[in-house]
Amino acid sequence: MSTRFLHTRIRVSDLERSIDFYGKACGFEVRKRNDKSPAGNQIVLLSLPGNEHELELTYSPDFRVEFPEDLMHTCIGVDDIVEYCGRLEEEGIEIWPEDWREQFTSGGRKMAFLTDPDGYEVEILEN
Repeated sequence: MSTRFLHTRIRVSDLERSIDFYGKACGFEVRKRNDKSPAGNQIVLLSLPGNEHELELTYSPDFRVEFPEDLMHTCIGVDDIVEYCGRLEEEGIEIWPEDWREQFTSGGRKMAFLTDPDGYEVEILEN
């Protein structure tokens, strides 16, 4: 018997804004879109090229997106975190912590964070 981890779902308050964010900031591509699930939700599956695991964005106009701070986060790996985060900053996307460049000079694992439009954190790690 084979088991695979297929996707992670997050609720979003504005589907198009979230698709745009995850596409521009993280490189996700829309793999599949369902404008009316059996439960009445709009669902978009996003994927990163070369990855099997997907991010499912779920939108329903009657669902208010609220969650405790630091409840969960997603994480992506990049080859050159300085170049990647620098490019995002040039595009107006805030990277935190604010002194992420200085932290990279002190050794250890290179990591930074973004925050999506609904407040979910996206961790960025250097491969």
